Amino acid sequence: MKKIKIGLLWHSLESANLGVGALSYAQMHIVSDVAIKLELDVEFIMMGWVDETQAHADSRVINACQVNAKRLLGLTPELHHAIKECDLILDIGEGDSFSDIYGWKRLVYLVGTKILAKSFDIPLIMSPQTIGPFKNPLAAKFADYVMKNSRAVFSRDRLSTAYFRSRNLDVDFYEAIDVAFALPFDASEKENKKIRVGINVSGLLWAGGYTGTNQFGLSVDYREVVLELIQYFNTQEGVEVFLVPHVVTNERESEDDLRASQEVSQMATQVQIAGPFRTAMEAKGFISGLDFFMGGRMHACIAAFSSGVASVPMAYSRKFTGLFNTLGYHYVADCTKESNTEVLDKIKEAFNNRQDLEAETRLGNEIANERIADYKLILGNLLLDIKNG
Repeated sequence: MKKIKIGLLWHSLESANLGVGALSYAQMHIVSDVAIKLELDVEFIMMGWVDETQAHADSRVINACQVNAKRLLGLTPELHHAIKECDLILDIGEGDSFSDIYGWKRLVYLVGTKILAKSFDIPLIMSPQTIGPFKNPLAAKFADYVMKNSRAVFSRDRLSTAYFRSRNLDVDFYEAIDVAFALPFDASEKENKKIRVGINVSGLLWAGGYTGTNQFGLSVDYREVVLELIQYFNTQEGVEVFLVPHVVTNERESEDDLRASQEVSQMATQVQIAGPFRTAMEAKGFISGLDFFMGGRMHACIAAFSSGVASVPMAYSRKFTGLFNTLGYHYVADCTKESNTEVLDKIKEAFNNRQDLEAETRLGNEIANERIADYKLILGNLLLDIKNG
């Protein structure tokens, strides 16, 4: 059985953001499944915001390399060595980081690593991810350059596809879906005695973004909406409310869902804090046992949706509407365009019609599964090319 090494760029199994973990574990699950059918023995090299001091969370990961400025520039050799060791690189851009909405520093790292792979002539695939938005014309040109020099580019939603098409780039392109729909998990049994409602309070939105000054241009008062939601659900007979953190970090207070949830629990009554969870699979397992879910972290919402839970994503960027509308699912509260009242009314209406949402969720998951199968097929062809030299 031929052995190949695949670099997983901008993945991490140990990220404080379980969304990144969901992408990474799901990607490995997909690649391993494809590789078995092709009689390939796959080993993975993890690259990005990874913690090299921790033991690798999966035996298939043979190396992990933290990306930093010195390594990117070649002042120390670790990153260059890691990239040159790969037969193929799958770059998932942490799902939504191939954009300038998070600032120039992050984009420079995302672009720089892709340019580095090209310089070593390592084929790079941009795995299903959000493409853009790029508000700055220079950022858009950098993005064009690295996409044009990729072996193939995958978007995970129609809005990203529309952006890519507008750039007129000559590169193999496919529209798939977020790989986290393929994340394996152990389902929780749903209790019939009470209606279990989960709310993911995004620490990032609770803090007003990294800047603390409504960085994402929300049209709602996010804190007010969260507290009013809890108040509403506490008035509903037979309902119990769980706050579900999906990003837990001691390093960046503005990102920490757990800290935000603890603040909320001091301001609101009758709420329980779930977790914290060690892995994305564990979080998805808990979420699967809920009856209704809403949240500001997209991968927490994907965990709910892909496990069949009626849910309302609370969007702070176009990645939400782009992804869920691609699945024919329109129960998304747009916190960048709608008012407090509109968001609250939409969520209340969805809760009262959750059986209808569950039916639409089943249809959406059928579409997602078909798109995951298509991604596997194309990925299999690319791996076969590598196998055959």
